Amino acid sequence: MNTENIKIVTDSSSDMLELSDVCFASAPLKIITSEKEYVDDGALDVYEMVTDMQSYKGRSSTSCPNTEDWLSAFGEAETVFCVTITGTLSGSYNSAVAAKRRYEEEHPDRRVFVLDSLSTGPEIYLIIEKLRELILEGKDFDRICDEIKKYSRTTGLLFMLESMKNLANNGRVSPIVAKMAGLLGIRVVGKASEKGDLEPLNKCRGERRALEAIVAHMKEWGLNKGKVRIAHCFNEEAARELKELIRREFAKVQVKLYACRGLCSFYAEKGGLLVGFEKA
Repeated sequence: MNTENIKIVTDSSSDMLELSDVCFASAPLKIITSEKEYVDDGALDVYEMVTDMQSYKGRSSTSCPNTEDWLSAFGEAETVFCVTITGTLSGSYNSAVAAKRRYEEEHPDRRVFVLDSLSTGPEIYLIIEKLRELILEGKDFDRICDEIKKYSRTTGLLFMLESMKNLANNGRVSPIVAKMAGLLGIRVVGKASEKGDLEPLNKCRGERRALEAIVAHMKEWGLNKGKVRIAHCFNEEAARELKELIRREFAKVQVKLYACRGLCSFYAEKGGLLVGFEKA
């Protein structure tokens, strides 16, 4: 397969703006309030958005890429591998599937594969890294589709949140659960469930205990010598501390840190961490 005609496409929940060696595009989601609309692309000032949202008292929502946005991201690629935020909590996957149908109808000689990650952020990051690897290995379209579906079942997402205000305002968690976060130093630790929604696991008093809980869950789910990707919302100190805890427990694990972009920052809120990892 000629890699020059292949493209990896995702929505901005992946936190990725570019990718080396393989053609890449990101379709931006939007964060919407009664006062502003934030487009999650390379021009977004994430710090300004997060600061604005901390003081904002009204309702907020998000908007996924529509069919035209996805078609624009596909461009003129002959082969497209597309990965979306969980379809359980967003319409992004359905829009991408609609774009795939139109694209293949208009170009019968082209192929598009769409994967619902059932997750977000650093778990999508891992899936895209794996896609890049498979493409550069020269595997054919059907083989890549099969292998990436299998791979996506071996990854997981954990999170630590200081605040869940935006998740509650957006109907993603109940207001009762949201009130726990930040109360008397409580951090909520949770995971992306197999259905693709958010499942709280622990209420931890203090950040250190929350980080230790994340490591304990990784151990339960078989992390051994794979990859970990930690995305932080203006909390690099906690991300580095988690990295050290992981390295002490799992000497062979490869850990990478990065800052959340707009959509993930909206849901993680300031101080939050999202952790993607490979299971056994």
